[in-house]
Amino acid sequence: MLTIHLHQLKFFAYHGLYEDEKKTGNNFEMDVDVVADIPAAVTKLEHTVDYAVLYQLIESRMKQPTALLETLVHDLAEKLHAHDNRIKTISIRIKKLSAPIKNFNGVVGVTYKKDF
Repeated sequence: MLTIHLHQLKFFAYHGLYEDEKKTGNNFEMDVDVVADIPAAVTKLEHTVDYAVLYQLIESRMKQPTALLETLVHDLAEKLHAHDNRIKTISIRIKKLSAPIKNFNGVVGVTYKKDF
């Protein structure tokens, strides 16, 4: 098994339940770990899961406004697995960097892990 990491991915997107979030957007940071059944000797790109393609899939999904982060990470895990069925485990952590909570100073987010 091989783990591919895409960490500290930064996006501006319109995810959120509240009308203000849908209009003004927010900054997000995401970590994605993909565990794939990959042979020990990787000598060609087709032997592994291309992290550039994974990033493109993540970026594409982040452009689709979603009310709940829980829905977003679940959908994204399914999308990544559909791309390459050698993926056996996906862990996604997403943080909303400016939560729409009065007098809140911090970061909110969710982590989702799925075994296939």
